[in-house]
Amino acid sequence: MIHVEDLSVSYGAVKALRNVTMSAPTGRITAVLGTNGAGKTTLLRAISGLVKPSSGTIHCNTTALVGMATDEIARFGVGHVPEGRGVIAEFTIEENLRLGVLASKIDANEGLERQFELFPVLGERRKQYASTLSGGERQMLAMARALIARPSFLLLDEPSLGLAPQVTAEMMRTISSLCTMEDLTVILVEQNAKSALRIAHEAVVLHLGSVIASGTAETVGDDSDLRRYYLGLVQ
Repeated sequence: MIHVEDLSVSYGAVKALRNVTMSAPTGRITAVLGTNGAGKTTLLRAISGLVKPSSGTIHCNTTALVGMATDEIARFGVGHVPEGRGVIAEFTIEENLRLGVLASKIDANEGLERQFELFPVLGERRKQYASTLSGGERQMLAMARALIARPSFLLLDEPSLGLAPQVTAEMMRTISSLCTMEDLTVILVEQNAKSALRIAHEAVVLHLGSVIASGTAETVGDDSDLRRYYLGLVQ
């Protein structure tokens, strides 16, 4: 489980998160939803150690993450797929994946074969440069690079960004399958609330850095006010 308690993060005078408390249960998908500027990306960056909270705590099971370096958090088992995918276009698929095991004790070759089992299209093109991949394929590569180190916790930031609806649907199915197959605890940040709620077990809604709702994905998705004013769902 990932548990965040009274977490606040500021960028200068701007408070990005205000006393955020939330939990992501073990082996389940927790969707973090909200409009632009709600603090969703900052929450993931705080969990993975990329930004330092001004107050509050973050625990993975019983281990406190606040104060740990980013590479320590990654070695502990937290994988982070940032918004924009961040693959290196000039590297091949295989070279990108090998970056994911540099700071881990995972055997690189075994890790590669496991990812090619999970994402066969990457295995078929392992020597192909990332620059030649479609948006959906790049997202698969970014996810595979995070998964190759065998994390217990996976943070996904806007995985559907820029993808066509059909590709988004396939991506969401992949995330759902991975949660079960890899026994992952997933925090899924998404502006595509409809797609996220279809696969999530739990949901948290942020607005201007604060939690305004949390509960099961079904409960959050059925709230007409949340749907209309915060999730962009009018039906």
